[in-house]
Order: sequence, then structure tokens, then C-alpha cells
Amino acid sequence: MNTKPSNSPAALTRRQFIQHSAAAATFAWPMLASARTFGANDEIRVAIVGCGGRGGAHIAGHGSQKGVRIAAVCDPDRVRLKAAADGIEKRFKYRPDEVVDVRKLMERKDIDAVSVATMQYWHSLPVIWACETGRDVYVEKPLAHFIWEGRQMVNAARKHNRLVQVGTQARSRDTDRQSYEFIRSGQLGKIKYIVCCANKPRKSIGRRTEPLPIPDTLDYELWCGPARKEPIFRDKLQYDCSFIWNTGDGESCNQGVHELDMARWVLGETGLPKRMMSIGGRFVFNDVGEVPNTQICYYDYSVPVIYEVHNLLASKDSKDASNFRGVKTDTLVQCEGGHVLMHAGVVTDNDGKQIKKFTGGERHFENFIQAMRSGKRSDLHADVLEGHISTSICHAGNVSYRIGRKAGAAEMRAQIGELPLFQETLDRYLAHLKAHDIEAGESLLGPWLEWDAATERFKDNAKANKLVRGFYRKPFDVPEVKA
Repeated sequence: MNTKPSNSPAALTRRQFIQHSAAAATFAWPMLASARTFGANDEIRVAIVGCGGRGGAHIAGHGSQKGVRIAAVCDPDRVRLKAAADGIEKRFKYRPDEVVDVRKLMERKDIDAVSVATMQYWHSLPVIWACETGRDVYVEKPLAHFIWEGRQMVNAARKHNRLVQVGTQARSRDTDRQSYEFIRSGQLGKIKYIVCCANKPRKSIGRRTEPLPIPDTLDYELWCGPARKEPIFRDKLQYDCSFIWNTGDGESCNQGVHELDMARWVLGETGLPKRMMSIGGRFVFNDVGEVPNTQICYYDYSVPVIYEVHNLLASKDSKDASNFRGVKTDTLVQCEGGHVLMHAGVVTDNDGKQIKKFTGGERHFENFIQAMRSGKRSDLHADVLEGHISTSICHAGNVSYRIGRKAGAAEMRAQIGELPLFQETLDRYLAHLKAHDIEAGESLLGPWLEWDAATERFKDNAKANKLVRGFYRKPFDVPEVKA
């Protein structure tokens, strides 16, 4: 096909619209943007894709920078779209264009960068399309909804020589960067292990008997995009889609990519661990949610790396979240001479005495714009490849969980084997279940999975590899990109 339909979908027949949508999803886009390096005085025009909570952060992060203009906002929800444009007009004294369909956004010639703040199931296509049309990209974490599609995003960035920054903003946070430098200096001795945790209380997403009505102001076809188009039986459409596998990946991926990215960074690891395993379950809520709200993952790196999720409170009678050594959400790096909390920037010796405290802010959006002006990928703090690897670690733990089976505590201990840190983690997990009157046998015990770095697949596990490759709804298939 050499030309793209120019008709508005609203004026087409149903058959023509389907044909138009398929063409837009699979079309080899012409180079519409400039694909150039920007000088210090050049204006950079950014389009924000996704106008929810993180979209607001993107608007503030980009719009407040000198020499950056938000040229357009894009969302299939017209209420959110208008609210975003209204907010920009009020704050920055100009009004961006409002675009419902991200494919229409890609046809424009006046956009230099695309900032993707959608849920992760809608990350890959805008990133790939933006690269194909010569734009640089800032994209939220977790990078991708499936491991395979993350690699296609990396390939697109490399093939078209574009800058793609992933929103793992701890890499641009002063506390984490100073903690990294302190640990790597060796002043606390060698790293013994790392415990990452997300003790973030969540609430039930509900269980409806009738499907949730879809408002007329939302293009539900576009909202679903690559995901299965299904009736909604939870209480809210937006954000709570994080807790359904069709559109989300749960806490250990959504939040976990921050902490596991820090763990991998400080260890100097450039790939996934050789093997991983997960145990967990979705307890108490009795809702339509599918992702675990209580989970532990073990990652077999050069030193053990643990990830713990507790979306329930500490106990059925508690009003506070669980913690690990007083930590709720952070990356705790245990060294020979003490431990470091990377997000908090706190260094504590083995006697419990605080010996250092790092402070400072976070400038991740600024780092992206600076890299656009220099034109150097090396200036990015969180290049797409780094985001792909760290996101894939989180997915790998979830894959183990998703193909797991119900098992009791004895089977869990037997499968863990001679791994003292993991056994201690299991002790905490079982104690947490007991505090909520939950039987251990209600848990899913995931298998050990071995990773093949060369193929980016699991070894000898077809069931697990189906979740690596993922699934897409036509016409929103994610294309295979050869770098």
C-alpha cells in the first residue's frame, strides 16, 4: 500500500472503518517528523499520549521546561482529553490540540517527541510508531505488557536511531544515584543480598453482576486497543485495569520495576537472572482482580534478589501496611558492613546506626529533553534497553506465578531448597497470611524457570513462553521489528 486513507473514520462505513483501522495499525509510516537534534534555543514540541494521573505528571514535567511546548494531548476518553487541555491552558497560557486517535497524531508533521503515559498494554504501538516517524519518545514504566514486545520497542529505537527514555525515574533521583555511588565505592564491603518491597495497601476493585456501562465520551474500541475487548465487571474502568491480566501486570511489575531496576543497576547486571520463582495469591478482596495482592519472588543473580508485595494491611486488625525492617517501598541493599535504602538515601550500619543520609530531587523529564538537545543516547539515564531488561525481570516473576499451582507450606519449602534468604522470605509470607487467617494452601506455587538470554525465552517451558510472546487483538497487532 502506497497511500494512507485520508477520510475521517466518522464518515466511513463500518467495513471501510475496519479497513482503515487495520491499515493504520500495520502501515509503514512515512518519515513525517524532522528526526533532528535540537539546539539550546530550539523549541521542542511534545505530544502527551494518555491523560490520566501519569499524564498529568508528564504535562507538568515537560510543560514546565524552558523551550518545550505541549503541542497536543491524546486520549480516547474525551473527558480526560478536555481536562488535560484545560489544565495546560490555565497553567501555561496556551491550548494544545486535542486528538482522540493516536494514529492521527502520528500523521502530523509538527510533533518532535511523544510522551506515552497510557497503561502499559498501550505502550508498545505508540513507541514503535513514533520511532518509525522520526520522533524521540518518553514512555512510562513498565515498558511493555509482554517481554517480546519490549524487544520490538528496543529494535524500533535502534533501527530508526531514536532516543527512548523509560520512566524508571529513580535513575534520575539524587538519593538513588548517590546511594548507587556509595555502594559501588565499596565503603560498606561487598553486597550480600538485596530485598525489594512494595508494601502498598490496595482496595478491592469490586465484582459486578452486570457489565460496567461504557460512557459515550469514551471510544472503547481505541481504549482496548491491543487488549481483548471484553465487558467490564469491576467497579471502575480506568487504572483498576492494572489488576486484570488482559490489561495489567500487578504490583510486582507496575511498582517492582523501580526497585528491581535499582537492584540490577547496583549489581552491574546487564540481563535477567539465570532462574526465578514466585509464590503468591489474591486474598481477602473477593473481587474480579486476577493479579496477586500478596507475592514473593526470588531472582537468582550473583547475589540473591528478593521482591515482596503486600497489598493487604499488616494484619486483619491493623491500620498500617506491612514493612521489612521498617521499609515499605524501597530497595534495601545488604552489604557486609550495613545496608542502604536506595530510594530513601539512608545508610545504616549493622548495629542499626544511621551513618549517612543522601538528599536531593528527581529530574527525569529534564534528562530526556537534555538528551534530545545533545542527540546522544548515552546521555539518557534510562534508555529503552535498560527499561526492557528491568521490566522483563518483573514479567519473569509473574510468569512463574501465572503458571503455578496451589500448594501448601511443605511443598513450598521443598521447592525452595537450600536457599536461606528465600526460606526467611517464605516465613514472612506465611506469617502475613496467618495474620489474615489465610491458609498457606490457598497460595499458588510457581515453578523455577530458567532463562535463555540468547533467545529471550524460558528454557523448556512452552506454557511460560506463551506469556513471553503475549497476545494482541487485530488490528492492533504489535509488529515484529528487525533492528
